[in-house]
Amino acid sequence: MFDLKYKTPFAWTEAVLADFDSFLIDHAAAEKKASGMAMSMLSHYPDKEKLVKAMVNLSIEEMTHFRQVIKILYKRGLNPGSDTKDEYVNQFRQHFRKGTSEYMLDRLLIGGIIEARGCERFGLVSQALPKGPMKNFYHAIAESEADHQDLFVDLALEYFPKEMVYQRLDELLDAEANIIATIPHTAALH
Repeated sequence: MFDLKYKTPFAWTEAVLADFDSFLIDHAAAEKKASGMAMSMLSHYPDKEKLVKAMVNLSIEEMTHFRQVIKILYKRGLNPGSDTKDEYVNQFRQHFRKGTSEYMLDRLLIGGIIEARGCERFGLVSQALPKGPMKNFYHAIAESEADHQDLFVDLALEYFPKEMVYQRLDELLDAEANIIATIPHTAALH
């Protein structure tokens, strides 16, 4: 496990709690996109058996989370929103390098960092919510995201030298900190 270089301030949590319905809608979209990302990864690297198996499991887990959030939305009388672009992810994607192996390494590490940010933020939501099912749900989601963070780094270490992985991870953590620090605090995961 690695540490993020930018800690989300309480102002973000306040924005989420002030418009929790919007946060839930965004959360559902994030889970759906994460499942799609896992499917894309296994499609692009069909010769990487460990990666394929891991991404199959990840896509199912993320879709299960999506289903859970959809149930919460409907119980609250809400509908899932239309897909929108995630400024955080779009900015982060600009750090993908060209070249087959470089691109793969960056995809894995950026995936891990995005999961780490989700872990941090879902944990903040869990801490801020009153005792009850929603608090428990977000605690479980945060733990799941921590596992996903490790999964992506472990896969990177499976296919690339350790020194290369950790050097690039450090560079991408710097880039992520700069990106997330500039994004306004809204009732969205990123």
